[in-house]
Amino acid sequence: MHRRTVEDRVVDTVNISLLVIISLVTMYPFYYLIIISFNNGLDTSLGGIYFWPRDFTFNNYTKFLSDPKWIMSFGVSALRTVIGAAVTILFTCLTAYGLAYRNLVFQKFYFSFFIVAMYTSGGLIPYYVVLRSLGLLNTFWVYIVPGAVTIFFLIIAVSFFREIPAEMEESARIDGASDLTIFFRMILPVSKPLIAAMGLFIGVGQWNSWMDSAYFVNKDSLRTLTYRMMEVINQGMIPSDLASAERAAAITGVTTFSIQVTAMVIAVIPILIVYPFLQKYFVQGIMIGSVKG
Repeated sequence: MHRRTVEDRVVDTVNISLLVIISLVTMYPFYYLIIISFNNGLDTSLGGIYFWPRDFTFNNYTKFLSDPKWIMSFGVSALRTVIGAAVTILFTCLTAYGLAYRNLVFQKFYFSFFIVAMYTSGGLIPYYVVLRSLGLLNTFWVYIVPGAVTIFFLIIAVSFFREIPAEMEESARIDGASDLTIFFRMILPVSKPLIAAMGLFIGVGQWNSWMDSAYFVNKDSLRTLTYRMMEVINQGMIPSDLASAERAAAITGVTTFSIQVTAMVIAVIPILIVYPFLQKYFVQGIMIGSVKG
């Protein structure tokens, strides 16, 4: 058994101290937002709040969620996150499975095509024209179809599928299994780390996205939660004239700043809830392709 020396104890103490400091510095800003979101907005403006709410209230959240539009926007964001992640994972993995085929004709050409597409873009206006020609503007599918295949994860998935033993597929083909049967019943079940990593990154991207809602959607019923949050952060939910704003704040204790903080907290909470369930596979997924067996 290795005997710990004084130098070992000093190094461990320094490392633990640094980790504790980094953790506090990293976590405290979000903790501060939480306590501010539960504190009276007028009281917050006085300052001096550091560890817990001084004047606890739910008025910030009540004000934020009192408009039915927020519930609708939350539903749109939830649907686009779930459906968008599922569609992107499915089509990206299907494409990657085909590209990972060892005897695929013109394989290098296909890879070159995807690499060029990943690093080049026609710009916003040509992209808008393409979406209009496809009839996707002002529809829910403008959030889903353009990202149905993600080239970055396509390359990662190809690397992952190539590491799956070819004997699995060969034995299945001998038993008469088709390509789709092999993909859905054999490849996907052993690809949980890949799917979890893709699901988390794509889901977070879908949940946080607001630019497509701003540029490609005019219908109020299709606005996403993050788009409305951007409106709150930029404009506030308090009346625009100063006198009305002061009267509203005096009655409810809600200020523009407290609403902005509440919007930030609401945007982060769903991700914090989902992440622990995917952490086991996510840690494995981010190592895909980094170590060869």
